[in-house]
Amino acid sequence: MSDLPGILIVDDEIRTLEALRRILSEDFVVHIASDTKAACSILDMEWIQVILCDQRMPGTSGIEFLKQARIRWPDIVRMIISGYTDAHDIIDGINEAGIYQYITKPWHPENLTLTLKNAVQLYALQRENELLAVEMRMAPSSASKLVLERRKALKRDYDFNDGIIRSPTSPMNAVRDALKQVAPFDVPVLLIGASGTGKELAARALHYGSLRWNKPFVVENCGALPDQLLESELFGHKRGAFTGAVENHVGLFERANGGTVFLDEIGEVSPAFQVKLLRVLQESEIRPVGSGRTRKVDVRVVAATNRDLEEELRQGRFRADLFYRLAGTVIRLPALRERLMDIEILSAAVLGSAERKLGKNVPGISDEAIACFRNYSWPGNVRELQNEIQHMLVMGKEGQELGADLVSRHILMAAPAREERDGEEIAELTGTLRERVSEMELRIIRETLIRHRWNKSKAAEELGLSRVGLRGKLERFGLENVKPLPARRVLGGRSV
Repeated sequence: MSDLPGILIVDDEIRTLEALRRILSEDFVVHIASDTKAACSILDMEWIQVILCDQRMPGTSGIEFLKQARIRWPDIVRMIISGYTDAHDIIDGINEAGIYQYITKPWHPENLTLTLKNAVQLYALQRENELLAVEMRMAPSSASKLVLERRKALKRDYDFNDGIIRSPTSPMNAVRDALKQVAPFDVPVLLIGASGTGKELAARALHYGSLRWNKPFVVENCGALPDQLLESELFGHKRGAFTGAVENHVGLFERANGGTVFLDEIGEVSPAFQVKLLRVLQESEIRPVGSGRTRKVDVRVVAATNRDLEEELRQGRFRADLFYRLAGTVIRLPALRERLMDIEILSAAVLGSAERKLGKNVPGISDEAIACFRNYSWPGNVRELQNEIQHMLVMGKEGQELGADLVSRHILMAAPAREERDGEEIAELTGTLRERVSEMELRIIRETLIRHRWNKSKAAEELGLSRVGLRGKLERFGLENVKPLPARRVLGGRSV
């Protein structure tokens, strides 16, 4: 039996059926029917998750067939495909047949495949929701207890003393203190920092350190959705409010009632949506899309952005009244290049997480690899560090420490943040052409030696040099006596 999801295509044109089966068979188990009678037989016999039906067929129309299907097979996601865009048909399809999507011809194969995949995900989500509802009805007290235990565990995970990884001299100490100070007070907080600096982790720490810790914490990336979808996600919508709104939808503000809403990338929302969001923050009430009634909500809002919102204010791209509603307290999270003193303990924590995720264990990360990490500016911040260590773990050998030879080339070739030679600090590539070429030559030689674990014969062979030629360059750059750092490993948040 195939693991692919099953879809049923109903169309009276055989050529169209064959074309669709050929296009979609790689991602789905495709069943076809040229009339509604054959379609019903397939629905009785096969496990179908999505029906894609032509609107205009002899006898029963697509919408009439899907109305019947909705009664007999209510879980199946229903979709119409048609070359005609009759507004009356669309309204009937949404209200009576519960149609998920109305696709117009001509359709693009990639877009059609993506829409069907989304429909399959909706089917799975509906089934999960039904199972959860049954479980809640069967054992509401047990379910509530499990939720509370889970939230208690999360509260422990985000404890201010243990959850924020930092060294004694780290700028994250000031961030930790600010989060701890503001968490108990029911005021909005604006987190500012580059992507990958841990703004969502800080928001969770605020939530689990507040009096709302035993209530929901929900997250929305405001930069990922257009205004209409963002409004629906945050405030909810009524069934039939727009095409595809096949049932009532509870928004995140209502779902988080009593808890915290984290609005990530708040600087990306349009001026028009800023007005709607401002009213929610001022009045503590929402109005679902398509509804004439407002609903009171009690939430704490934590927002985050990687933009300079004060500059956005000056440029007129962000409303001042919304900014001051969001910025009850402003906390800035430093970039990883500003907290390089945390690299060692942060790497140990990231490695532990990656080991649990991948099911692979190594003794630790070598001191030489950590030294390379400290020389790099990490434009992708902690997220880039996570990717780098995960890559090293995948490429490394089971039971062997992760050495500098596994570090990516662009990190190995980065100019040291502060490295002195002959009393002069090495800067980024500046100076005369000769000086820049010399600096680049130094980086290439150093990177090659590290990758070959300081085996000079292999490095010379890769660089096309003789042993004598490489020795001359090492003497010229003061590297002739450089040895790999001692095998002190980073393990479990400490050096051993």
